[in-house]
Amino acid sequence: MREYLQAPLLGLSKAHGSKATVAIRGTGSYVPPRVVPNSFFESLVDTSDEWIRSRTGIRERRMVQPGQALTDMALPAAERALEMAGIEASDLGLIVVGTVSADMITPSAACILQHRLGAKKAFAFDVNAACPGFIYALSVARSLMRENGLEYSLVVGGEVISNRVDYGDRSTCVLFGDGAGAVVLGPSNGNGEGEILSIHLHSDGSLWELLQLPGGGSRNPPSQEMLDRGMHFLKMQGNEVFKHAVRSMVEAAQEAMEANGIGPSELDWFIPHQANLRIMELVAQKLEIPPEKVIVTVDKYGNTSAASIPTALDEAVREGRIKRGDLILVDSFGAGFTWGAALFRF
Repeated sequence: MREYLQAPLLGLSKAHGSKATVAIRGTGSYVPPRVVPNSFFESLVDTSDEWIRSRTGIRERRMVQPGQALTDMALPAAERALEMAGIEASDLGLIVVGTVSADMITPSAACILQHRLGAKKAFAFDVNAACPGFIYALSVARSLMRENGLEYSLVVGGEVISNRVDYGDRSTCVLFGDGAGAVVLGPSNGNGEGEILSIHLHSDGSLWELLQLPGGGSRNPPSQEMLDRGMHFLKMQGNEVFKHAVRSMVEAAQEAMEANGIGPSELDWFIPHQANLRIMELVAQKLEIPPEKVIVTVDKYGNTSAASIPTALDEAVREGRIKRGDLILVDSFGAGFTWGAALFRF
């Protein structure tokens, strides 16, 4: 399996111009070794393992150790993706990181990752689109590759959310985990070598209050008052988020399939944002995608925001479920509100 994944794709031509096709050449991921079961929260808030499982599908999640930052996870995820793609960091022309939890406000996580990888030729920046951050970053990287003649790029989706939730708020603290996933993008001559077929992105800023982290920015800068009011913690109106999430994910997935003239029966795999098992099951049901085609990792990792899709993708690839040539639909929603879907042949 390892040799198959690392085998170079034959007949590749360097990507030049807007007509060049782009494919995912390698995947990688990293989750912290610290496992936090549902029972951890029973002494903190009024909850139980049964309550959490029945409402979210989560039984455990991974959390960073104190002092561990986003790029500490993004680095091994990126290295694994580069290894699978069979290229060196020095071959990269671009690094885009989708995250809302970079190591610091500035510089970007992508610039820190560029330095740590030794990717001296790559220009680097972050994309802040919350949970769909990986899909947004994928779209940006694909466009820049086609417009600038870049041969290889690295796209990372990663988050450290566990230190941004209020452990007295039952509605949020049980949901989130930490992790990072990465893909290497490279040129393709068509579907036989993989190809990103289309990406569809949307936003509605009028819904910003439904899911937000209000403290720490220029509106509510760091201060003792900000900390005392708990403004550095994630705030969510769960029921409203649920309704908008289902509708937006269904619409984005339908848009992607219609744009490529395919139906759900032609998909090999569906990877939805791993936010809540009930949301994922309802979206798949409305799209008429059978459960056996839905990749689920939320039960063991929780909601890892921008990391959830690339980590699920990498896990399925390395387990041998996803194979070269498979047609895959990914779909996500998040704070902003932002949402989007991508269809690609691996």
